[in-house]
Amino acid sequence: MERHLSEQEIIRRENLNKIIEMGINPFPNETFEISHSAKEIIENFKEGSEDFGSVQLAGRLMSQRVMGKASFAEIQDSSGRIQIYVNRDEICPGENKTLYNQIFKKNLDLGDIIGIKGHVFITQTGTISIHVKALVLLSKSVKPLPVVKTDAEGKVHDGVSDPEFKYRQRYVDLTVNPEVRSTFIKRTKMINAMRKFMTDRGYLEVETPILQSIYGGAAARPFKTHHNALDTAFYLRIANELYLKRLIVGGFDGVFEFAKDFRNEGMSRFHNPEFTMMELYVAYKDYNWMMDLMEEMIEYVAQEIHGTTKVKVGDNIISFKRPWKRFTMFEAIEHYTGIDISNMDEAELRTTAKSLKIHVDDTMGKGKLIDEIFGEQCEHHLIQPTFITDYPVEMSPLAKKHRTKEGLVERFEVICNAKEICNAFTELNDPIDQRKRFEDQLELGKRGDEEAMQLDEDYLRALEYGMPPTAGIGIGIDRLAMIMTNAESIQDVLFFPQMKPEKNKD
Repeated sequence: MERHLSEQEIIRRENLNKIIEMGINPFPNETFEISHSAKEIIENFKEGSEDFGSVQLAGRLMSQRVMGKASFAEIQDSSGRIQIYVNRDEICPGENKTLYNQIFKKNLDLGDIIGIKGHVFITQTGTISIHVKALVLLSKSVKPLPVVKTDAEGKVHDGVSDPEFKYRQRYVDLTVNPEVRSTFIKRTKMINAMRKFMTDRGYLEVETPILQSIYGGAAARPFKTHHNALDTAFYLRIANELYLKRLIVGGFDGVFEFAKDFRNEGMSRFHNPEFTMMELYVAYKDYNWMMDLMEEMIEYVAQEIHGTTKVKVGDNIISFKRPWKRFTMFEAIEHYTGIDISNMDEAELRTTAKSLKIHVDDTMGKGKLIDEIFGEQCEHHLIQPTFITDYPVEMSPLAKKHRTKEGLVERFEVICNAKEICNAFTELNDPIDQRKRFEDQLELGKRGDEEAMQLDEDYLRALEYGMPPTAGIGIGIDRLAMIMTNAESIQDVLFFPQMKPEKNKD
């Protein structure tokens, strides 16, 4: 069934048909060679320069002013916009001259993708422009772009302010909002900087399974699917931790992976069901060493992206200059609530949480209660990057017991801009202790905790062969990208965030 067309779409299809009737293919097959970008020309052209005597560009037509035989327009390529000048007596010399004059004046629409050939000059108003000698239509746009207007204060009104439109039709958002493209370029620079930082230290980038018969490595509810050929249930991974540690058992000294993970949980400004994690595991190291590495890496990343260790995020200036502040979890809770919970049992923790007006339920064990108290009472205070260390053993089934503090494990998280951006351990490599921790998780599952871990017999078998002392970390790439790009929502740093299926409006 054909969808309803707007009046503008009808006009564009009429223009499309007229172009076809002229014998011109509005979607040609041939390659169009590009010699320069708009940005390259604008940044490098000087009056009298002969370096840009012949240029070829392709891009989207973003504005057009037809004034008799002379016309001005703007085209936008991946680097930016540039003005073009078209004279009807000079464009497309030869038999196509009349056709292309008519197309340019009457049948081109904003959003059409064109290729041009000409030379660069500066207009009387001082604008660097391209004097077009030849023009070719490369792709016709049959749907109008949102109108972009700038008010007297310089504020842009682009017609893509509605998040529903913005996230669902990212291709339009990227076209009309160049700063959005800049966000994703910075995200890629961030990932490249992290990758370089780790490969320069000799760590091996690897890939591990996304479909797993037993999910693990984190406390989360998974997505479930079915493998027809094997006739068995599989899960989309919630983490890649247990597979990477298997590789440490296998003899690699340092492995890392940029992994797509999936958690079947709520969506918010800071949560998307599909997200990216970078996990790194290094043999013969501990969480103290990993804290130093984390500081060094993120300081390096900020410098690579921004040229400084100071990054503006909302109304705050966040400094990634080393060293960062460090609190134990119990110290942080006492600092922000005035309550020492370090020796409380489950019943006392439940009472304390209720006194702080924190919602709790019977499925929550000791670890979850402490986590809720910390999250509600402490996190929002932590704007500058801060290490929170030494977690209760109940909260950390995969971390090694603390070497000097009974009941705690060697674990840290970094909280920055009031949100966790990474989680790290001195990894538990005792298979006997690990089995007991898994069994404790099974008991929590029986109490109704849908995020409790499963018991992974193959992972326990790997540990039984012996895993060297190891430090591991998982970094939330999307949340770190939010900070590095000053984004308000995780959806702003994902090209295509998850959304409800679109309803047919026709």
